[in-house]
Amino acid sequence: MLNWYNNRSGNQLEKLYCEENKTINGVGKVLGIAPQTVFKRLKRLGIKTEKESKEKFLNRKTDISIPNKYSENLAELFGILLGDGGITHFQITVSLGNKENGYVLYVAKLMTKIFGTKAKIITMRDTQYKRVYIGSTILTKWLFEQGFAKNKVLSQVKVPEWIYSKKGYMRSFIRGFFDTDGSVYSLKFGNQIAFSNRSIPLLKSLHSMLLKLEYSPSKISSFQIY
Repeated sequence: MLNWYNNRSGNQLEKLYCEENKTINGVGKVLGIAPQTVFKRLKRLGIKTEKESKEKFLNRKTDISIPNKYSENLAELFGILLGDGGITHFQITVSLGNKENGYVLYVAKLMTKIFGTKAKIITMRDTQYKRVYIGSTILTKWLFEQGFAKNKVLSQVKVPEWIYSKKGYMRSFIRGFFDTDGSVYSLKFGNQIAFSNRSIPLLKSLHSMLLKLEYSPSKISSFQIY
């Protein structure tokens, strides 16, 4: 009976600390025991207590799938991220308006498909704007290696070179970027589209891609291309 209790207690302790990623203090509160007791029991069970050894330390998700090849879906997501996206050390986010519910679901589905883990959606209380995000330091590290930055304007980011290798990649990137940072105007002679961004290298990259795809973009003016 005592062995059964100890095994059950040990399993519960391991689940709380390792699987649910709770702190020693947090485990103690759930089980109603002192943190020192939790620490001793973890040691007795042979569970490492150094934070760095935990699978989910610093949001280290283990179900993330980093793409092993380039694709049009990835190119489109890169366009979205360089448009209305943001990257911190811990997560990637795409911020969208409060009237874009269909597109919010599309972006979440695209992120989920590419990275193999469910993208989450939250609604901002003050503006009702939507944020689609995935938290993972493994993912953000990989994106930084691909040329992304925490501050796109300060770092003056540009389009990754691999996107130029195929017209399908360029089209997909431009679609993602336009859906987040583009706009359409009605003029007397027809319609005009505009791409806006304060990263000049990024605008130059867009200008080059539009020419390669046989469009006739304007010169860069006031951080825009028409």
